[in-house]
Amino acid sequence: MSECPGFDYLLVVPHLRVQNANAISSPLTHGFPAMSAFVGLMWALERKAKAAGLDLDFNAVGVVSHGCEEQVASDGFVSGFHLTRNPVGKDGKTAAIAEEGRVHLDISLVFAVGCELIADDTEQKAVADKVKALIESMRIAGGSVVPSLQPPWRTQPYMAGFAAGAKGREETFDQLKMRLLPGFVLTDRQDALNNEYEALRELDNKATRLDALLSLSRIDYVWQPEKDNADKGEWIATRASGKNRSGWLVPMPIGYGALTELQDAGSVENARDNTTPFCFVESLFSIGEWLSPHRLQKPEQLLWYANTCSDTGAYRVCNDYRPSEILETIND
Repeated sequence: MSECPGFDYLLVVPHLRVQNANAISSPLTHGFPAMSAFVGLMWALERKAKAAGLDLDFNAVGVVSHGCEEQVASDGFVSGFHLTRNPVGKDGKTAAIAEEGRVHLDISLVFAVGCELIADDTEQKAVADKVKALIESMRIAGGSVVPSLQPPWRTQPYMAGFAAGAKGREETFDQLKMRLLPGFVLTDRQDALNNEYEALRELDNKATRLDALLSLSRIDYVWQPEKDNADKGEWIATRASGKNRSGWLVPMPIGYGALTELQDAGSVENARDNTTPFCFVESLFSIGEWLSPHRLQKPEQLLWYANTCSDTGAYRVCNDYRPSEILETIND
């Protein structure tokens, strides 16, 4: 089992306003961008930070959603994305532009950073300000960073110390997560998917993990008859009819699975990068749960990081949230 890489600081960039981020997170899901998009942002930010003279190692990233407005028009049961009207070509026909669904976001980014000790608060503030300035010049999940609507004091970046073995880590995280309210963080609930799969297998030994994913993702409509007249009643929509469906569970992409062996760099025609080994992949899916930050017990439960398993061909993002740890803490 993979574990979140170590870090010395959490660098928080609060209340970034992002317009027109990509709302289509995979071939099967839409809404909030995939966490792999934010891990990619983290890697690009690390390269820019080092080029700017900041000796920072970005090891993991957490995302707190304060607002998410998908650009859709709803007509009853069916919704459609808002699409733009693009200018026609020279021949008078519509330009061949593949449009994507869009979403406006209000998010806080939390980066797990490894670096030498920065004891001076002024220097920490200077580093955080430089990182925020770099982010404001970048795309986030394909979206543009625009001026925030929040008061200036709520958008100031900051750093909090979390060196291994340091005292006060729990108290520091308690203060940090309260500053991120109100909002929600996406956590990995692979355990719920496994439990649902085992429950379905008891009913049907042909059930697959895709059946478990769909079972946890769909909305069930249950007929609720009236007490005095069974012929009258109403259909009630519910997603909490099973033991694994408590909480705000959502399907989510978590990376890619290899379809072929790793090909030598430059051996595949029309590859985007001819200097990197190439592999054909398909999307991997899991179940996530949206939680309020105050329910987390340690920073690793907030963070996402990349993990590659060459044996299974899995290129995915991971999160260390474990509901059993929360229950053990409450019971203690």
